[in-house]
Amino acid sequence: MENISIYRKRLLYQSQHRGMREMDFLLGEFGKKALSMDRADLEDFEFLLSFPDQTLYALFFDNGPLPSGVSESLVNELHNFKKTL
Repeated sequence: MENISIYRKRLLYQSQHRGMREMDFLLGEFGKKALSMDRADLEDFEFLLSFPDQTLYALFFDNGPLPSGVSESLVNELHNFKKTL
């Protein structure tokens, strides 16, 4: 199993280097918060990061559908976080 510190840093990097500027910003800033998440929340975040930017952009900026298996509470947390930016 991957060391939790390395896992957090990897997810932070992945959240900041998506390819779509809007998603880099939203997920990257939220990813900084991932440095304090527990492993279960990190796994939810990692799963969310596995989706293409277009899917996530639709979800967070166009009220698109929630992808199957994605944590609704994580998405709600991200929506609330987006309001603070």
